[in-house]
Amino acid sequence: MCDSFDHLSMVGIQDVIDAHRRIRDYVLWTPVMTSSTIDRMIDCQVFFKCENFQRAGAFKFRGALNTVSQLTEEERNRGVITHSSGNHAQALALAASLTGIKATIVMPKNSPKVKVDATRGYGAEIVFCENSTESRVQVAQELMQTHGYVLVHPYNDARIIAGAGTAALEMIDEVEELDYLFAPIGGGGLVSGSAIVAKSLLPDSNVVAVEPKNADDAFRSFRDGKIYPSVYPDTIADGLRTQLGDLTFRIIREHVDSIITVSEEEIVNAMRLLWERMKLVVEPSGAVSLSGLLNMKDELDDKRVGVIISGGNVDLTKFFKQIS
Repeated sequence: MCDSFDHLSMVGIQDVIDAHRRIRDYVLWTPVMTSSTIDRMIDCQVFFKCENFQRAGAFKFRGALNTVSQLTEEERNRGVITHSSGNHAQALALAASLTGIKATIVMPKNSPKVKVDATRGYGAEIVFCENSTESRVQVAQELMQTHGYVLVHPYNDARIIAGAGTAALEMIDEVEELDYLFAPIGGGGLVSGSAIVAKSLLPDSNVVAVEPKNADDAFRSFRDGKIYPSVYPDTIADGLRTQLGDLTFRIIREHVDSIITVSEEEIVNAMRLLWERMKLVVEPSGAVSLSGLLNMKDELDDKRVGVIISGGNVDLTKFFKQIS
């Protein structure tokens, strides 16, 4: 991580506000959408923050841009590197391109083709690694040692977390009161930033993180008070295959009320519901938060509920081949 910044410093609401001022001229203020059909299904009022419409197709652009915009000139000249299965890869590639910085991305071999193509299209150099967190980190560290690149971590960085939190900041600015806020959890950057904002502006709200049952390391870590590794998780939600970092874990333990898990079938059903009822193309990781809301619907009568749809980078190649 860059020498001039303590990436493990805790994050507060002012950091999120500052991040929003820093990036607001470049990110999209994504829409908050509603569905009367989904409201009737759950018997509550649901507000969807649609980061699937964000630049690079996901909330990740917020944190990536907030981070690269704070690099020193010396760090910019060295270039940046990260390890990511897709959305952070694309986000950093775009942020680096906009700011004239060389970007190298370490991606697992099983990364979705649509995300690989988009990352390369933004001008980044891609280096493939094995399909594990350990391999991602090892390959990135070797490249940093060889070339001097600056690591922009996908989630365990205060600047990334503050940038991610700007989505919830915009949402609450627009809809005001919320009783619950649902967000997906993988490495924890999005839900950390979201929880900081929710608990600062709406202290009585409940923050719920949602994770695939097939990748439940965050659920177990939260339950047992220690970080469990993510070991070859077999889930359709490729963006949630990472494990918590020490910073995100600390923030989550302080600000998140609960972590719940959902099945692969429930994730697919949520994607389909968003497609059919709201005409939204949402990737599995982005639909996880709605899956969790549907699981808890008996507890949400007459509540105002926020749901962060984290991204929309779905590979539709097979679908279009079937209808062509």
